[in-house]
Amino acid sequence: MTPSTALYDIPGPRTRRRHLLYGLGSTVLIVALLGWILHLLLESGQFTAAKWAPFAYQGIQELLLRGLGNTLKAFAYAAVLSLALGAVLATGRLSEHRIVRWTATVLVEFFRAMPVLVMIFFIFVALKVQPLPALVAGLTLYNGSVLAEVFRTGVGSVERGQREAAYSLGMRKTQVMTYVLVPQGVRAMLPTIISQLVVALKDTSLGYLITYEEFLHAGKLIASNLDYDLPFIPVVMVISPIYIGMCMLLSWFATWVAGRQRRNPKTEGVDIAAAESETRLPGGPPTAAQT
Repeated sequence: MTPSTALYDIPGPRTRRRHLLYGLGSTVLIVALLGWILHLLLESGQFTAAKWAPFAYQGIQELLLRGLGNTLKAFAYAAVLSLALGAVLATGRLSEHRIVRWTATVLVEFFRAMPVLVMIFFIFVALKVQPLPALVAGLTLYNGSVLAEVFRTGVGSVERGQREAAYSLGMRKTQVMTYVLVPQGVRAMLPTIISQLVVALKDTSLGYLITYEEFLHAGKLIASNLDYDLPFIPVVMVISPIYIGMCMLLSWFATWVAGRQRRNPKTEGVDIAAAESETRLPGGPPTAAQT
């Protein structure tokens, strides 16, 4: 009996046959559903040459590439600013000063509860901001407030003994946060962080509502063209895999980073040498905590 089977009974012949029947039945249902969808698409003429002809034109290809570039640009700005804002707000929520903690809490709860589309429209219409800054600002405020809670939860998930051990070495609060709590908390929350960045990537599609020429906006221009017989389904079938591929790429990057951290022994524990070098007084003997 291996460790992987120690907590459950190994299926017998009848159970394996039943599971095989379940698998075959599920496969048949999925294939039938896909066949029915394909039949509907063929019946409605979604695969006619007229609807797919636009993608062969260089101007349409350049329009899609320009929209994709604008989407990635908005996402890059929003991702960096959201991470920075999340770190600032999380630091405020973890502060020992009541005013700072309450202020950060109010900001986090307000922007997290506010629909991101409402914030984008408010910034674009009321404040008369250009489409790209309005989109980035709305995404930053929403995703930054969510990431603040993610960071705070990650820091709080670190065992209390690690914090106490760091203080026993004479480390200051900033050093404890920098060398002990934040690295371990971010490592634990990395999948959640990447998941929120995926949300930010998909929410860039809201830019078409404020006339920002992103990927979905480019697809909408093609799909609403009467000269190409309104190729809505072909546009969806072209754009959707690209969005899915970008999200999968982010997930793969998170898995790769997590794997490197597990293989790198330097990421485990506290960097005591670096901490002691900072707690040592300039030109003087070690502090009492180091002795």
